[in-house]
This record gives sequence, C-alpha cells and structure tokens, in this order.
Amino acid sequence: MSRREALARVAWLTGGAIIGAEFFLNGSRALARATGPGFTPDERALLDEIAETIIPTTATPGARAARVGGFMAMMVDDCYDDAHQEIFRAGLIRIDANCRQSHGKSFLSASPAERSAVLTRIDAEVAAQAGPRPHGAPAHFFRLMKQLTLLGYFTSEIGCSQALRYLEVPGAFHGDVPYAKGDRAWFGRTSTALF
Repeated sequence: MSRREALARVAWLTGGAIIGAEFFLNGSRALARATGPGFTPDERALLDEIAETIIPTTATPGARAARVGGFMAMMVDDCYDDAHQEIFRAGLIRIDANCRQSHGKSFLSASPAERSAVLTRIDAEVAAQAGPRPHGAPAHFFRLMKQLTLLGYFTSEIGCSQALRYLEVPGAFHGDVPYAKGDRAWFGRTSTALF
C-alpha cells in the first residue's frame, strides 16, 4: 500500500475530516508546492517534540520515532494553502512563547510534564471554540497539529505495525472478535480490516 493510499483511507475512515484532505482526495486540485519557505531543522525538531507530547513513547514507539515532525512539515509545505501555512507557523511560535511564559524555558528545553501542560491548555482553548466554523474560516492551529500528528503516526510503518495490529490479508470478516480493554486496534490492507 502506498502512503497516498493510506492517507486516502484514513481520510475516508474519518469522514474526510482531516484538514487538507481535499488536496489528496480531490484530483481536480494540483499538489503544487507552496510559495512559502520550508521548515528549518529547529522547527522540525519542535514539531517532533509536539507530536511526541501528543503521542508519547509507551510500550510502543511514539511520534518522534515515526518522524511525524517531518511528515507534518511536508504536509504543510506541500498541501496547505498560504492562510493555513501562516496559521500553522504562528502556532509553532505561540506554543514556544506559551512555554517560555509559563515555565521560563523553550518548549524544546521543557520537561515532558511541562510540555504536556502547555499543550493541554491550548487544547482546552480549542475545545472551548468547538462548534461549526463559519464557511471558509481557518481551523485553529492546534487542531491542524493534532490531526497531522494522528495522520502521520497511524500511516507510518511504526503506527501501522506496532501501535496497530497489522494483518495484510485479514481473511474472512469476523464481526464478533473479542476485545479486551487495552488491545490494539486492527489495520489491514483491504477495506474489510477489523477496527
């Protein structure tokens, strides 16, 4: 399965709710590289740490091991329009500024608990703004980051094979597969994958 197929399937499974999904689901719009500058190595490192805070290493590797920061940078550079790129980049600056204000250090220098506290506050802000956005209004930067983190992680080799149970050819459909709390979900190559 190619990465493009995996992205399309994840977008389909989530109802196409991924910001920027129209760029790889709708063939009528070309994937032209945006005119903005690419992400610096420091910004990619910051993206990796934000993603790692969202999906930390536990019994399975986290988002940093799956190189989700590079995936997010690629998606923003290649797929987002200028308005969403600006929102995303301003969000990076805001996360670092919030961490400096709250903890007196940059996000990259902060402890995992301090990073989590910063992102939890921003996530609460996003939740408070829940509800339908006016047509054409851009999404909150942290919603974009969370969506790209999930998309990048669960379409990576690590996410598909270690965080999920991968079965290339799942065989017959068994709708009553026992599930115990803490079991990993299934990811398969066909549309009959068990979730």
